[in-house]
Amino acid sequence: MWWRGTVTAARSRTWMPVSAWAVTRAALLLTLFGALRFPGADVRPDVVVIYHGWYERLLTGSFPVHDVTWQYPPAAAAVFLAPALLPFLTYSHAFYLLACAADATVLAMLLRAGRAHGRDLAGAWLWVAGVAVLGPLALARYDVVVTALAVAALQAAARHPRVAGALAAIGALVKVWPVLVLAGARPGRTTRRSWGAALVTAVGVSAAFLAFTRGPFAFLTEQRQRGVEIESLGALPFHVLRLLGLWHGTSRLHYGSFEFLGPYVPTAARIALAGAVLAFCWLVWWRVRARTFSDVVLYDAAFAAVLVFVTTSRVISPQYLIWLLGLGALCLTTRSTVQRRPVLLILAACLFTVLEFPVGFGQVVRSDLPGIVVLLIRDGLLLVATVSACRRLWRSTASRPEAPPDDAASSSEADYQVAHTG
Repeated sequence: MWWRGTVTAARSRTWMPVSAWAVTRAALLLTLFGALRFPGADVRPDVVVIYHGWYERLLTGSFPVHDVTWQYPPAAAAVFLAPALLPFLTYSHAFYLLACAADATVLAMLLRAGRAHGRDLAGAWLWVAGVAVLGPLALARYDVVVTALAVAALQAAARHPRVAGALAAIGALVKVWPVLVLAGARPGRTTRRSWGAALVTAVGVSAAFLAFTRGPFAFLTEQRQRGVEIESLGALPFHVLRLLGLWHGTSRLHYGSFEFLGPYVPTAARIALAGAVLAFCWLVWWRVRARTFSDVVLYDAAFAAVLVFVTTSRVISPQYLIWLLGLGALCLTTRSTVQRRPVLLILAACLFTVLEFPVGFGQVVRSDLPGIVVLLIRDGLLLVATVSACRRLWRSTASRPEAPPDDAASSSEADYQVAHTG
């Protein structure tokens, strides 16, 4: 029968990204297990040394108070304790496998979203390719777990806003930024339910940590003297001036990452903080002015909001690109997204991110010309993507554009209906 051929073809198309995921993730795991070698700096010490040290401390019921490398909300403890679920493996091997399971969960959600929105697999392919490009780092940090929570919250938002709010709150208590995924929630009952559930969940979980653990929120007061991470947008002037011999500060390991320390760095950190505040103000202003809300707008707004805060941050660690890949991939599961071009810019930024870390990290630390060029391109791509994403979100929801964005012009009204009824 003809429909059997259609179903078979659809399944065949679905298995293509799944097969690509299996091959690329096997390579990443083999690298992390030591069977293969990835060029550049070793990405494993964070898990083998730092995460494992936290794990042993957390088992006592206490958070790593006074440990300057601990910079995370209390629910992050669950991620670092999770390898205990696989006691027959070493801590690091268990962590990598659990991160890979979270990676697979994100892919499954993207495939489901793509099927709901007209069998569009662009989002799944972006996730498969983007994480593969980032290399073994993607499975040697816990950000893929946080991304899974954020994507799950967005997936649940349309039909189960309370569930979405709870997932966003749990994500925020793991690494703060997932609270931004609710920025584009529909006004009225959906917003009240999702944000109300988020507030109740956050208060309840926080109270539990305060009652049964020691020092769950100590991290809030232990990062006041942070500098500017050498990979951030605000670090670029220091790299250039250092190369030219016009700035005589230093770059060294500080608060768990390499930062610039020296003259004018505190000023740059304050400018970055001011940029983040302005970004928040813009987001609130967009929310007030927006007139169009839908499932697609929810995805587009989440991507734009997180992208703005990543770009304005004084810390742009390579693993932050995982967040943007997950949210960007979700945007691509709908044909009527306005974020297609910014998402593709993020994919390009992933390539230069892996060239910056781990491949050429020594050159970045020393402010050598090749390292500066790679970093300039990567951060430039993030900046252009940010401006483009915000402009497109504003034009599609808060103003009356004369014409749709270039990469959305081909979407027909039928496509729009498909994307909103999946």
